[in-house]
Amino acid sequence: MIALSKRRAVRGLTLIELLVAMAVGLVVVLAAVSALTVARRGFTTVDAASQLRDNGRFAADMIQRIGVQTGYKDVFFAATTRQATTTDPAPSVMGFNNAKVNLTNPLTTSTARPTSEAGTGSDVLIMQYQVSQIRTLTADTGADKSMIDCAGNAPATVANVDDPGARDARMASIFSVGLSQGEPSLLCTYFDAATSTWLSTPIVQGVENFQVLYGVDGVTVGVAPAATASTPNVPNAYLRADQMAVPGSATGTNANWRRVRSLRIGMVLRSAKGAAQDSQAQTFYPFGPAKGSASGTAGSAFAATGDAGTIFQPTPDGRLRQVLTFTIHLRNDQGS
Repeated sequence: MIALSKRRAVRGLTLIELLVAMAVGLVVVLAAVSALTVARRGFTTVDAASQLRDNGRFAADMIQRIGVQTGYKDVFFAATTRQATTTDPAPSVMGFNNAKVNLTNPLTTSTARPTSEAGTGSDVLIMQYQVSQIRTLTADTGADKSMIDCAGNAPATVANVDDPGARDARMASIFSVGLSQGEPSLLCTYFDAATSTWLSTPIVQGVENFQVLYGVDGVTVGVAPAATASTPNVPNAYLRADQMAVPGSATGTNANWRRVRSLRIGMVLRSAKGAAQDSQAQTFYPFGPAKGSASGTAGSAFAATGDAGTIFQPTPDGRLRQVLTFTIHLRNDQGS
């Protein structure tokens, strides 16, 4: 009797019990996989957002560093007056609206960007400055290497002060948007002394919109400033690059550029695909969402429907995007 009871106690699961156990296990596995997927997507989103912030900080720091240098003159030229001459030197800060860099002659010309190309509506910003001499007012042409271009290059020598063209000899940094490995990127264009050519190199990937407004004092659109106009102080208007031009007068155009006192920079940066939790249509204002009036629409303070890029509506593609807006006050006099 004892042996028979033991045999009856040892028995397997019924088919119904097995199916119930499998169903419960499947639910647990599905819940675990769902939790892992959500956690993974959340991690991807947080990581992409962090990368966007880092890229934005680097881009802002680089442009601000170059902005501080813009218009700088070596002490020899800052302490002396330009002699009467017919030469009209190019302004230290200028740019092109809705364009991309022309590597043949990037300081005076630009190239139209196809509407199908990434970065459509982005601007070109040009900033120039002189190299700083290590031993001032001497025959030594060694540079102190404190002045760099946007690629981080620091020239080893300055222009010889005995050279008639030395006063206008400057290095340049040019910022624009172009493609790098298939991604729109913030490009740095600089003059390579070793090859005597202009080169472009990406410095921040994922920048698909780059906008510039120029803070000016005493500039009327399409009109050259009067010869008796006061020295520019603080900006009282922000204009696009094309609004700085005086039709038929290169001298008047240059005079307007020399009245730039600040730069307002707007960018839209994007992550890799799949970083966003959802894909929906969005509108971005590179210059910020400030309204032009109490009853105005978002972004109307600086955005213009006629200026491509100042109101940016990308195709929903599962990417995170971030707007970066900042203003740089130019420290150096931009006059000739």
